[in-house]
Amino acid sequence: MRCWAMPALVFGARLVARMPQRALLGTASVLATLIAPLLARRRRIAARNLQACFPALDAKARGRLLRDNLRATVQGAFELVRAWYAPDAALDGLATIEGLPLLHENLAAGQGVLLFTGHFTHTELAVRLLSRAAGVRIGGIARQNNDPCLEREFDAARRRVFGEVLGKKDVRGLLRELRGGGVVAYSADQDFNYQHAFVPFLGVPAATLTTTPELVRRSDATMLVMFFHRDAGGIYRIVLRPAWPGWRDGAPAEAAAIYMRELGTYVAQHPSQYLWVHRRFKTRPPNEPPFY
Repeated sequence: MRCWAMPALVFGARLVARMPQRALLGTASVLATLIAPLLARRRRIAARNLQACFPALDAKARGRLLRDNLRATVQGAFELVRAWYAPDAALDGLATIEGLPLLHENLAAGQGVLLFTGHFTHTELAVRLLSRAAGVRIGGIARQNNDPCLEREFDAARRRVFGEVLGKKDVRGLLRELRGGGVVAYSADQDFNYQHAFVPFLGVPAATLTTTPELVRRSDATMLVMFFHRDAGGIYRIVLRPAWPGWRDGAPAEAAAIYMRELGTYVAQHPSQYLWVHRRFKTRPPNEPPFY
């Protein structure tokens, strides 16, 4: 990326972020069709994941789900732009939130809150919408982009609308933020080849991080479950729930299994909006063949 091109890209992003919801999603849907040949690798990954996780679907139904998911993935890129660059007024009426008093109660008690969620196609927009409704800046975990120009802009964009932006392995930073009474959105549902246990995710053994309950204990924070989806009308339905029974105090592998079971149940209700283009099952149990 040439750094001199960034102002033009940011200008375009700000225009996209202000689009009416129907126009934004419709434009992204058309673009998904146009760039389909460029998504061949991601299509193969998503197709393999869907085949393994939804074996009961016939080929026609699975093909339809794959198309819906690739469209939602491209829409997710537009939703990410909205999350970073939209003025508050452009977000009016886009979300309903259930369980918001749970967040306020913990913050009033001076406790940090870990919002435990998953990698959906519109995660950062959901966090922005919750942040605005709650009146609190919510931090998060972000992977650094390899391009320095993009990384500077992405980091600046996140910091304008979110709280502390932490690296994937910045445990000290995460603990510091939670101990200080901050709120951090956190996902542990991508492939981990360290500190993991193999637990079922929609019937498939998935290498899942086991250290999240220990992070909550060490920081004396509260964990709240945060799940969400976009309904047929383009409205984001965000739900906050208390931690699952047994999640915090059970064995690490048991906690990971609870997380994957509960996330899998929610994903099965809204399967097209999950990030299936990620190689979730790249790390395999011993002696199992490669998944992809």
